[in-house]
Amino acid sequence: MPELRTVSRELAIGGFRELDAGTDVTGSPRWNPDIAPTRVAARSWNHWHIAALWVGMAICVPTYTLGGVLTAYFGLSVTEALWTILVANVVILVPLTLNAFPGTKYGIPFPVLLRSSFGIVGSNVPALIRALVACGWFGIQTMFGGIAVHLLLSAVSDSWAGLGGKGEVAGFFIFWAANVWVVIRGSEAIKHLEVLAAPMLLAVGIGLILWAWPQASVSELMAQPASRPEGAPFLKYFFGGLTAMVGFWATLSLNIPDFSRFADSQESQVVGQVIGLPLTMFLFAGLGVLMTAASKQLVGKTVSDPITLIGHMDSPFWVVLAMFVIIMATISTNTAANIVSPTNDFQNVAPRRINRTRGVLLTGLIGILLMAWELLKKLGWLQSDLSVESLYSNWLIGYSSLLGPIAGIMIVDYFVVRRQQLDLAGLYRDDGPYPAWNRAGFIAFLVPVGLTLVAITTGWLGWFYHYGWFTGSLLGGLIYYLASGKR
Repeated sequence: MPELRTVSRELAIGGFRELDAGTDVTGSPRWNPDIAPTRVAARSWNHWHIAALWVGMAICVPTYTLGGVLTAYFGLSVTEALWTILVANVVILVPLTLNAFPGTKYGIPFPVLLRSSFGIVGSNVPALIRALVACGWFGIQTMFGGIAVHLLLSAVSDSWAGLGGKGEVAGFFIFWAANVWVVIRGSEAIKHLEVLAAPMLLAVGIGLILWAWPQASVSELMAQPASRPEGAPFLKYFFGGLTAMVGFWATLSLNIPDFSRFADSQESQVVGQVIGLPLTMFLFAGLGVLMTAASKQLVGKTVSDPITLIGHMDSPFWVVLAMFVIIMATISTNTAANIVSPTNDFQNVAPRRINRTRGVLLTGLIGILLMAWELLKKLGWLQSDLSVESLYSNWLIGYSSLLGPIAGIMIVDYFVVRRQQLDLAGLYRDDGPYPAWNRAGFIAFLVPVGLTLVAITTGWLGWFYHYGWFTGSLLGGLIYYLASGKR
């Protein structure tokens, strides 16, 4: 029987770092095998896997509706909305690729990386903020997926169609179980799902365009005027919409190490994200604008989400096929974007008590609780005017304001303060070089959050809130640098 190593060693393997863990780490309450550094041999995701991950996450119902959100809520024209979406997703590539670097080099997930900037125990505060947002999105996406399941089964069974809202609730829990099953199986299952789903999603997008094209005038659509007041300054509305669209992926710009820890090189994570994110978001949001505009001619009324629109098709065959692909699309988005991160975040709280399976189930339970009001509405047990669409639309600026400072702090900590050097074993020990609570991290986080709350409650400094991700990330990073001093 081999002798157990007492002191851990950090090994340099090419451009990677690997931890040869000893009992000083494996015996620590901050360690479990699921949030341990990924072995170099297990870092197998190339740039096509990373690109497929983003195609799978970007093609989803909320992306489809983004054009409508920008035109209805932010006063932009259709053309301006599409350019805003493209610019926003080029902008968000910066924190995405930068925060992915430590995950790829050290093989560590997001909450473990936070231990460097917020402290071994303090890391739980930003991690749980991120986790709660993800659980909310998990519930929203599961609701959309449940509707798709209901429509698919309704197309093949009249008795199921007669269930109405009860069928949608049943579909919710069927879809919920499918998501949980995929993530419990691990990272390889997610990788294979994304690779399988990506071409299918592109195919259904092309099919929708061919269906709608004869009924929609693209030139007339693009020529529609903006809904903002005449003479109002374009840049004010543009930057408000830009902040909201950056906020759409503000969450992933934080926890991208949860995926980049499996990348086979820094080049793969950078190239994969550049290939997979901006163009996919632009094209699918553009498809949503086109289909929404054409829906009145196609089905007799304006329909802003693809699930309901496809449900109006007369052909059961095409409904079943399209719903199957949408179910795949929503699972690929939900598992990667909304379950992996909170699963790791909950494990970070108590690694010895919460493993991956328990983290997944905890995420799923909170997702159900956060959507309980909508489930009760569908069962006819509750009356409420709050819609799922308005819920996620109103989140975009709000949570980007909260998460922006965390992104800035993480980038400055790794690239400026730490100079891309982490003590890998120390991140998993209470007696290592990192404090339990990093005062600099919390000062840099709380100051922008405090200014945001002032802006919301008093109306003073309103620009700070409306441009929240930009103002928060820049101010948070600057304060963190100043508060950290020289190390």
